[in-house]
Amino acid sequence: MAELKKTSDATRKSVFLRWAYGNLTCFTQEHMQTFGYLAAMLPAIDELYDKDEDKVEALKTYSAFFNTEPQIGSIVVGLTVGLEEARANGEPMDSETINGIRAGLMGPLAGLGDSIIVGTFIPILLGIAMGLSQGGSVLGPIFYIVAWNALMYFGMKYAFDQGYSMGGAAVEALVGPQSAALRSAIGTVGTMVIGAVAGTWVSISTSFAVQFSADSAFVLQKTLDGIMPKALNLLFVYLCWWLMTKKKISPTIVMLILVVIALVGCITIPGINTSFFDPGLSY
Repeated sequence: MAELKKTSDATRKSVFLRWAYGNLTCFTQEHMQTFGYLAAMLPAIDELYDKDEDKVEALKTYSAFFNTEPQIGSIVVGLTVGLEEARANGEPMDSETINGIRAGLMGPLAGLGDSIIVGTFIPILLGIAMGLSQGGSVLGPIFYIVAWNALMYFGMKYAFDQGYSMGGAAVEALVGPQSAALRSAIGTVGTMVIGAVAGTWVSISTSFAVQFSADSAFVLQKTLDGIMPKALNLLFVYLCWWLMTKKKISPTIVMLILVVIALVGCITIPGINTSFFDPGLSY
């Protein structure tokens, strides 16, 4: 009986590292993470297949479009290493089946990963880092770089190993019908975190005032605080959200727009006591 083909620990580690640090290789709007995924699978394909034509045929599987959240998406990469082992050992596992599994998982895992990693985890780390950065301390950026890379590496490695060792069962709890409540709760927590970060770190006030007489003046900030405290903060965040989601303007252009608004707002208007924005505003 022929010995079953199996990837070595070194090969699986190479696959993982290629995915972890190269998932955006040759990234384009047309292919997204396709070539990063293909490059990650090269060591596994090279070890499992002896003939060059078999290697080429196996690699064609990973030329199909792929895009997901990279950290949680490590599960899919680990899973396909296991599927390639099955195919190399003669089991009825063809390219269409593997790509069907990949396509079926990448969307749900992207949504889950964006909620957990992008919407919750990263803002929490950034919030802590910004707190540590007060006063110009370098401790904040050092904390973020070390914490993110350590947690990213070990979290992705765990997901990859679970995908490889447990197969489809590893993702069932994350993408199955019973996970709807979990995804909804995570999305709610992510929204709360973003709101808390905006409320804590966005601070805008106006020093706009008009002096009518020695005893009478209109102070815009005082009026706004009487109607709704932090109203300008809310308008600022809403404006950014509206520009990026409704008008599809890139974050870079939005930042340039904010720079222009800040410059115009800080110009002193002749005949009025001061500029619209407080020169000491921060965000």
